[in-house]
Amino acid sequence: MIVPSIILHEVSHGVVALWFGDDTAKRAGRITLNPVSHIDPFGTIILPVILAAFGGAILGYAKPVPIDPRRMRNPRNDSVIVALAGPAVNIVLAVLAAFALRRWGPGNGDTLPVELLVRLGLINAVLAVFNLIPIPPLDGSAVVGRFLPRALWPAWAKLQQYGFVILLVVFLALPQLLHPLFVRAEQLWVDLL
Repeated sequence: MIVPSIILHEVSHGVVALWFGDDTAKRAGRITLNPVSHIDPFGTIILPVILAAFGGAILGYAKPVPIDPRRMRNPRNDSVIVALAGPAVNIVLAVLAAFALRRWGPGNGDTLPVELLVRLGLINAVLAVFNLIPIPPLDGSAVVGRFLPRALWPAWAKLQQYGFVILLVVFLALPQLLHPLFVRAEQLWVDLL
């Protein structure tokens, strides 16, 4: 359930960027549902294997879809919408899973589709909430960047260079900061049901 969810999340960034005039993802062949196109050797394979080997929480990521805001008609605003497209797709997938469960859920005698729909909804709720955290390179950081005063842009750009390291430290060394977010995502999913 996580692979198609992440692929749709990434593809949505490229599709929305294309709507706003940036064809970078299209030219790179990244507006595709082919999972191979979205594999990042370190983030998709090596990092999750290392974390699993040490018995901790598993973190991984797909190769980010290339976006060039300078090619968009209104770069500051359009790039925020492009960033929010991924979490929006995850929310839509969670809502669709909830509707499907309400329509064809428990009681039909087949537990496999129910379990898959529950996992699909929960995974997408967690992906949406996680990606909205305002730490670069997560999608929520685009919202922060959009509303920062121009004088703070250079400092924000420098911070973005270290965003993945900051995120990894928070995820591994300070999981108590993220735990309430994941609990909230799970509660949102339960509320949706």
